[in-house]
Amino acid sequence: MLRSLYSGISGMKVNQTKLDVIGNNIANVGTTSFKGARVRFQDMLSQNVSQALGPGLNQGGVNPRQVGLGVQMAGIDTMVSQGMMQPTSRNLDAAIDGDGYFMVGTGQVPANNGAGVGINNGKITNANNMAVQYTRDGSFTLDEQGNLLTSDGSRVLGYALVQTITNAGVTTTTNSVDYSTNGSLNFVDLNDGVNKPVAGNTLVPLKVPDSVIKNGNEMRIKTFSIGKDGVISAVLEDGSVTGLGQIAMASFKNPAGLSKVGKNLYERSANSGEPIVRSGLNAATDNSKGYGDMLQGMLEMSNVDLAEQFTDMIVTSRAFQANSKTITTGDEILQDILNLKR
Repeated sequence: MLRSLYSGISGMKVNQTKLDVIGNNIANVGTTSFKGARVRFQDMLSQNVSQALGPGLNQGGVNPRQVGLGVQMAGIDTMVSQGMMQPTSRNLDAAIDGDGYFMVGTGQVPANNGAGVGINNGKITNANNMAVQYTRDGSFTLDEQGNLLTSDGSRVLGYALVQTITNAGVTTTTNSVDYSTNGSLNFVDLNDGVNKPVAGNTLVPLKVPDSVIKNGNEMRIKTFSIGKDGVISAVLEDGSVTGLGQIAMASFKNPAGLSKVGKNLYERSANSGEPIVRSGLNAATDNSKGYGDMLQGMLEMSNVDLAEQFTDMIVTSRAFQANSKTITTGDEILQDILNLKR
C-alpha cells in the first residue's frame, strides 16, 4: 500500500485539529482575558530504505535514505501574552497589568472550617477545604452579603489587614475581615503612619460591605477603590479611610502549563509549578515587585489577533486540501495498478 496515503491522512488529521484551535480562538476574540492557543507539528518516524555508510578507502560516504511516514501534533501551546486594556469605569472591575493571576476559591468560609488558605513564604500550606483556582478575569460582583465574587460565584481571595495598637500598656489587635464574628468588617486605619496595618498570614474571602465597625459603631461606606497593590480602601461617612483587605495574586514558573477549566478559570497542573503568592501589605519579606499592578475600572481583553488567525486559517485550509489531494493522487495510482490486469 502506498505510504503517501497514510501521510495524507495524518496531515488531514493534524490540520483538522489546528482548524479546531483557530476556530476556538476566533470564537473567544471577545472573551475577557482569554489566552489564545497555537498548534505545533512534528514529523513522524521515518522508514529507512538504506542505512548511512561511512567513507571507505575507495569510496566516499553515503547518506541514509529515509521515507517519512507523515506528521503528528507536537503540542498545543497557550499564548500567555497580555491582552489590551479596556476601560469600563466600573469600580468593581480590575485588570492585571503584568504578570500574575487573581486567586479565587469555592468552599466553606473560614467561619465554618476554622481558618483560611494558609500561606508561608509565598507557598500555599493548607487550603482548608477551599478549592483554589486562578483567573485573569477581574469583572467582580457583589452578593447581598457584600462578598466579592467572580461572575460565576467563586469567592475572591485576599489578605485581611491586621492593625496592632498599644495604648497605655494595652495592646489591641484588629482584623479588617473577622470571620469569627460572621465575617464582620472592622475599621483599620490606613493613614496611621505609626501603627501600620500588615497583611495576615492566611487568605480569606474578601468583602465590600455597606458599613464597617468603628469604635463599636457602624459607619457607612461612602466609596471604595482598589489600589495598584490590590488594597481595597474605603472612605467612611466621617471622612476616615479604612482598609477592607488586599486582593491576592499568584504567579507560576510555567503559566503556559496551567489547565483551562472553563469560565476563564485555570488550575495548576503537574507542569505549571506551584503557585507563588504575592506578599501582602507591609510584609517583612516582600516579593510584590515581581508582579503586575491592578488597574481599577479596566478589564483585560482577549490576546487573539484576528488578522493572524484568519491568515493561519487560510494556510491550514490549503494544507488540508493539499493533503487530501495526496490521497486522491494515491487512489488514482492504485486504480491504474488494478487496470493493468485488463
